[in-house]
Formats: sequence, structure tokens, C-alpha cells
Amino acid sequence: MTSPSTSFAANFSSVAAHGHQNQANATGCPIGKTEDWVYTALEANILVISALGIGLNLFVLSVFCCHRKRCTVAELYLSNLAAADLLLMSFLPFWAVSAGNRFAWAFGGALCRVVNLSIVMNVYCSIYFLVLVSMDRYWALVKPLSSEKMRSAKFAKLGCVLVWGGGLLLSVPTIIYRETTTYPHLNQTYCSFSSEVQLGFEVMLSAFSFIIPLPIISFCTWKILQALNKRLRRASKPQQKEHKATRLILAVLLAFLLCWVPFHLVRIIELLYRLKVLKECTLRAALGVCRQVFMNLAYFNSVLNPILYVIMGGNFRKKARELFLSPARTMSIRTGNSSLNSKGTFRLRSARLKNILS
Repeated sequence: MTSPSTSFAANFSSVAAHGHQNQANATGCPIGKTEDWVYTALEANILVISALGIGLNLFVLSVFCCHRKRCTVAELYLSNLAAADLLLMSFLPFWAVSAGNRFAWAFGGALCRVVNLSIVMNVYCSIYFLVLVSMDRYWALVKPLSSEKMRSAKFAKLGCVLVWGGGLLLSVPTIIYRETTTYPHLNQTYCSFSSEVQLGFEVMLSAFSFIIPLPIISFCTWKILQALNKRLRRASKPQQKEHKATRLILAVLLAFLLCWVPFHLVRIIELLYRLKVLKECTLRAALGVCRQVFMNLAYFNSVLNPILYVIMGGNFRKKARELFLSPARTMSIRTGNSSLNSKGTFRLRSARLKNILS
């Protein structure tokens, strides 16, 4: 969900464009030279993650969208989450190539804006689809009697439209302020924000994609766990269908927290350095390494979600089998029946011929 490349690329491109001395003056800490293999490894990792993410999320969308049965409310949110992940994965190869070239940008100003727009929209849309799906589980288990309207398909579709619209609206600064800048002395072009805008953008990104939605998700998850615990104590198990859906949602939420919280924490600490609240250079150097590791972990979340659907989602597996295996079985049965009918017809004709000859 949140785009690591927005801050990561900006930091590295500013180092490459302005030199280590300027970056040291801006943060108060000198930054050493980054080896070429780091960029190569980063490019390879992003490309692998992108290829896996595109294939797996297309598979998820095909199951949810092509199955003859309508999606439940939870599945509607998860299918939109898969679409947001697919959007991110589809445009990651551009950043992979840029990363391999020390974040120099070779795709022009229009793609600079479009690629970053898609990535930043994923930032907002993914997290708020998780907010919706956690609220749906909260209403299903904690407020089951008073939430029928809130859990209707009409409300779910409206919520998805609002999330996509809100994500686009919050991404407007990317369209306006993202631009390519060429540095003649380096003969390189970079895609980044201007230094005056970048700090405000990162503050907004952290606030709306992490600080605000995280308490909502945490509250809903806590109440969901309490409700499940109470039902187990009363020896009154929740409905099997609701229980399976809740287990899948909790797994997706846990995966999100494990993949994204470390990176968000690093970004917040880096913001404190930019605001000169923190000045310790040893920690600043460690953050550079952590940023690279956590960035790949965050991207991997878009690959992990489809895997969780297969492992944890019993209803999803059932739909996948019906969608992909049933046609093959039907064709096999039809072929077998056709063969049996042909043999039966041949035997009947042989019997009739024998009667005529006799």
C-alpha cells in the first residue's frame, strides 16, 4: 500500500543530483556513497515482486469477477483491494528500471506523474479498503442486529466508490507537483517533488495513510477478537461462513501490519530528522539500511494478500475450483458420454445387421 518509492527515490535522487555535501547539510548527517550492487539488487527485487504480484492479483480478480455467484460484502472489498494492489504492481517496473539507474528517470514527464499517481493512489485506497473490511467484520460480529443496512451490497459499492474517489483526490498534489528535473552537470533527469513541497506531501501521506486509519483498524480488530472470545466461552460458535470470512480478514490485517508498520515508522523517524527534532547521525545511517529492507517488505504485501486468500479463504478456494476445474470436468464428462453413446450406437447397429443377415 503506501508507496516507499515516493520518499526513497526522492532521497536517493537528491543525493545523486546535489551531491553528498548538500544532503549532509540538509539533515546534519553525512551520507556515504551507495554501492552499485545495491541499486541492481533493488531493481531485481522489485521486478520479481511486480511479476508475482501481477499474476497473483489477476488470478484473484478473475475468481471474484468471473464466478457466477455474486461476491459477498467482504469479497467485494477484497476484490477492490486486489485491484489496488494490481495497480501498484503494474507500475512498479518503471520504478525498478529507475532504481537500477540510480533513480534517474528516462520515461518522460507524463509517465513521471502517471506512475507516481498510481502508486500514491494505492497508498490511500489499499489502507481504506482494509478500514472498510475491518468495519464490515466489526458490524458482522459485534453489531449483527443493528448493521444490516451498513452491510448491504449497495452500501459496500458506495464505500468502494468513495475510497477510489478519495484516493484520487488525495493524489492530486502528485499530479501538480511531481515533475522531471534535468541536471546538466550530471546529464541525468530525475522524477521528484521540489524540496519546498516534499515535506508537506510526506506529512500528509503519513497522516492520511497511517496515523488516521490505523486506530480505526486496531479498534475494530480488538472488538472482533473480543466478540469471538465471548462466543467461544459461551460455547456458541459463530456461523461457519462468518467465522471463515473473519479468519481471512484477520490474516490480511495482520499481514498488512507486519509488512507496512515498520516502513511507516521509519518514514516518521525520517520526518523528525527533516524537522530537526532528531539529530543523531548513527541512527540516521541505520535508517537508510532499514528503509531498503522495509521497502521490499512493504511491496511484498501485495504478493502476500493473494496467497492468504488461497490458504485461509475456504470460500475463495471453492469458487476457484468451480471456476477453473468445473468446466474441465464438464468437458470430460461430455466427452465420456459422447464416447459411450457412440459405442452404444455402434453395438445397436451391429446387432440389427446380424438380425437382418440371419
